[in-house]
Amino acid sequence: MESSVGSTEEVPATTSGWWLILLIGLLSVAVGIAFLAQPDNSIETLAVIAGIFLLIDGIIELGASLMHGTRNRGTIALVGVVTAIIGVLLIRHPVGGVVAVALLIGLWLIAVGVVRFVVAFEESEHRGWNLAVGAIQAIAGIVIIANPDIGYTTLAILAGIAFILNGLGMLGLGWSMHSAEREVKAA
Repeated sequence: MESSVGSTEEVPATTSGWWLILLIGLLSVAVGIAFLAQPDNSIETLAVIAGIFLLIDGIIELGASLMHGTRNRGTIALVGVVTAIIGVLLIRHPVGGVVAVALLIGLWLIAVGVVRFVVAFEESEHRGWNLAVGAIQAIAGIVIIANPDIGYTTLAILAGIAFILNGLGMLGLGWSMHSAEREVKAA
């Protein structure tokens, strides 16, 4: 029996990290909600919260790229490295001002959005959702880069929406991986 992932023997190896993907999704949604709930917080707090999330996300993506059966390992590793670097920069230099934080978050949004958009063409499951989320993330990043002195509140709202969309996408992916793993084990 063949599936879109490969043979039934490959499915458990490919989907074994579903809980990590769910964890990243939950963290992303939580950070997005925190940004939307307190958009007037200081830029330092927002930068450090985003930095911690991005560092954790980058490390998990790097780990995922090393797992057996991972598709697009190079792309996942590249996004993981970029995400971790931006996370460290946001944690290390949170007082760089709105412009610096906006540029870093904007660059990250563009990179993640473009990768999600491109990967959507390789994976048929949830293609429309991944295309839409990727486009929204990339557009939000472009808007932020085009006008980096947008202000604390606007930056927090845009970043919050992007983090929530990213988290929802990751939750959907993690749940799909979990469902595929259960179906194969039941068969």
